[in-house]
Amino acid sequence: MSENAFTLRQPSVVTTSAIFASPHSGRAYPKAFLRDSMLDARAIRSSEDAFMDDLIEAATDFGATSILARYPRAYVDLNRSEQELDPAVIAGLRRAGPLNPRIASGLGVIPRVVSNGRAIYRGKIPLAEADSRLRQVWRPYHAKLGALIRDSHVHFGRAILVDCHSMPHEAIEAHMTGRGPRPDVVLGDRFGAAASPEIIEPIEAAFAAAGLNVARNSPFAGAYVSQRYGRPARGCHVVQIEVDRALYLDEARVEPSRNYKAFKQLLTGVIGEIADIGRPRIALAAE
Repeated sequence: MSENAFTLRQPSVVTTSAIFASPHSGRAYPKAFLRDSMLDARAIRSSEDAFMDDLIEAATDFGATSILARYPRAYVDLNRSEQELDPAVIAGLRRAGPLNPRIASGLGVIPRVVSNGRAIYRGKIPLAEADSRLRQVWRPYHAKLGALIRDSHVHFGRAILVDCHSMPHEAIEAHMTGRGPRPDVVLGDRFGAAASPEIIEPIEAAFAAAGLNVARNSPFAGAYVSQRYGRPARGCHVVQIEVDRALYLDEARVEPSRNYKAFKQLLTGVIGEIADIGRPRIALAAE
């Protein structure tokens, strides 16, 4: 296992079943990867959930564990199955089974493109390179994430994984139908398959109480992490959170905007509310 695949933040005492994860905010771009890419240093970051790891920094203050990717999504996508391999970008690989729409769009576990369909590579990468990324990054991250979920279930009787992402402002614009307010946050529970109402409803209420417009499952319902770990009938819940980058980020420069500090403070309050949702409820004896 490569401990360099992720950063783990843990409080001195874990007091909540809520676990916060940021699988797409990694900023460790290997030199060889950058050398092989046809994108410049800024363009290659366009699919990164920039600074989400910092935005959820306060999780440990509320007794929650957080796990943060170190390597970027453009290098290996931790929210994809390790079987979602793209023959269009990996040499010597044959397509097996029906066409996967994520792979077809270039967004497999080893992505072919970043935002707006911009190609990462000039050609294909060797199969051995793809295998190395899965072995050194993907598998260690998921091994640790799975262990955290199991430990939470043992200690608290349930686990609540809060999978934290950011969405390009234009992605929301493309899915607007003209009805209702524009969402600041989209919560995904795979239409109830990944989390029970008793979990996602108070999470939604926490964001709404902070003054944010919240949508559910559209346009993002949750991908591989939600599908793999969300088992509400067994007490394992996954809620994917997508935050509009325009709330805190200068997307063109991939830098914090002037609103960053205020938004981080607002989000810290929401994190505290979510941590409370994961605390064990102890019934008080009647006096």
